[in-house]
Amino acid sequence: MTDQKKKMDGQIPGWTDLGLEKQLLDAIETMGLEHPLPVQLETIPAILKGGDWQITAHTGSGKTLAYLLPANHRLLTNDAPENPYRQPRPRLLILSPTRELASQIHDVCRSLIRNTGLHPCLVTGGEDFGQQKRQLKRNPQIVVATPGRLREHLQKESVDLGWLEILVLDEADRMLDMGFRDDVQAIADECSAQRQSILLSATLYHKGLGGMRGAVLRDPGNIVINTVREKHESIEHRIILADDPTHKTNLLQRLLDQREYTKALVFTNTRRHAEALAAELQGGGIRSALLHGEIPHDERKRVLSLFKDGTVQVLVATDVAARGLDIAKIDLVINYDLPHSGDDYAHRSGRTGRAGEAGLTISLVGPREWNLMLSIQRYLKLTFGRDVIEGLEARFSGPKKQKKSGKAVGRKKKKKHGKKKAATGELPVKVKKRLRDRKNIGKRRKPTGSQEAATKPSP
Repeated sequence: MTDQKKKMDGQIPGWTDLGLEKQLLDAIETMGLEHPLPVQLETIPAILKGGDWQITAHTGSGKTLAYLLPANHRLLTNDAPENPYRQPRPRLLILSPTRELASQIHDVCRSLIRNTGLHPCLVTGGEDFGQQKRQLKRNPQIVVATPGRLREHLQKESVDLGWLEILVLDEADRMLDMGFRDDVQAIADECSAQRQSILLSATLYHKGLGGMRGAVLRDPGNIVINTVREKHESIEHRIILADDPTHKTNLLQRLLDQREYTKALVFTNTRRHAEALAAELQGGGIRSALLHGEIPHDERKRVLSLFKDGTVQVLVATDVAARGLDIAKIDLVINYDLPHSGDDYAHRSGRTGRAGEAGLTISLVGPREWNLMLSIQRYLKLTFGRDVIEGLEARFSGPKKQKKSGKAVGRKKKKKHGKKKAATGELPVKVKKRLRDRKNIGKRRKPTGSQEAATKPSP
């Protein structure tokens, strides 16, 4: 029975219908994954056919398994290409924008190939370079890496990608945002020209993505499951209006004290806000931790470990955690500060509601964030429900004067007296004097009558 016929009969295709190797199916069963998700159903057969692919799917959709399963199936069923050195070389390379995402991909990969004889290697910044070099010299078949650190290893000749069979760029749009374009291009140039390349992105029309696609992919197929702008059915979106930062902090503490949740992520826009807020929550008796880009790598690993095992329930973070953080049981995301764009909002909220589980995103919106909230809502085609916490109601209920779009009417700037009018060409007095003085620089002035008389010699 074909997959199409099964869909017509109301049956959901299972893992065994995808034609994967038994070792991988056994690993999936051990991981407790009952049915493949839509992105996996679409992507796995396509990658198994070969050729280059661009895949667009939002965060939390299951895309990691969508490329790991067919890639490892190909490694298990295809003989390694022979090379004159008679030594194995990396056959699969997965590039990730962040250390956290790379580490998570590496963990999932290890779970899948535990009984296959394949060996992965993790190469990221913040870890001992010499130790990584020794691991690479052991010739792992799979390398999961961040672009900057892998390029360093290429420059030091620690690794040879000339026999690579599959190149995966996970979250390519994020790599562009983080300035890895040149590193990715340099790495791709070192890879075998006969490789299969797979590019994954949450954004379909990201600025610069076309250039990366053209440089890495050859006549690619395109799979669009869902984009960052498509509604995530598993996530509910709410807002609570706030008067000022102090009011926001009180609202946040009440939310975390009274609402039921397993794990909560609280986002701020700056490191300074994150540090102050984490201290405030800890002082209020809430088990919380802090994560931002300036925290040392070992400390970041420790914090994430505490959050994963439930030792702390609340993680206060900047956008460093908005992508690549895949932690189970995050059922609440709170935007203490609204993000600057709809894409950033989608990536933050995408930390919850993963793999079909229900999630909730609550944004605390102050008067200056009203217009930004409406822009995000319109861009993502969302409708934000509004909540009020009893005893902490905001005085602010929306701008008094609004445009048809609902945005606040901005104040017109007062024109400064004497400003140039383009239509009349009039110049203010000060400007005229400045231009006249500039024009006369270096010229000798004709003496006035009194000055001329004073300089004449007496008879």
